[in-house]
Amino acid sequence: MTRSDWIEHRRPDGELVGWLEPDGDGFHVVDLLGRRHTSAPVDYAEAERALEELGIGYLADRYSLQLEDGTERRVRISEVSLEGVVVLADDFGTAAVIGANPDSYELPFPAPAELRSLDAASLPRDLLP
Repeated sequence: MTRSDWIEHRRPDGELVGWLEPDGDGFHVVDLLGRRHTSAPVDYAEAERALEELGIGYLADRYSLQLEDGTERRVRISEVSLEGVVVLADDFGTAAVIGANPDSYELPFPAPAELRSLDAASLPRDLLP
């Protein structure tokens, strides 16, 4: 399937929350980063419910970006579109500081595996806040 086959799913307020990717008689749930959230196709209603539950809050989370040299950089998502994902370095909250000029990284869409959500259990020691 190509992205042109994806079906947009929007909240009642019109906000895009993701896509339904057709697969035979079912659908895969695809988030705004272009990542699948279902390993097997589900029915349309179940896919819609899954997107509603997923929401868009994960876009505000902290992420880790593995750079080409193998180092990890803590980042936050700045922009997401079908053309790509832009993340900003979040060194001690600098991505949110007005006037700060954090390093910016342009990534392809769907977001690559090198961009991973951070959680306390998997956070490398050098990325701890």
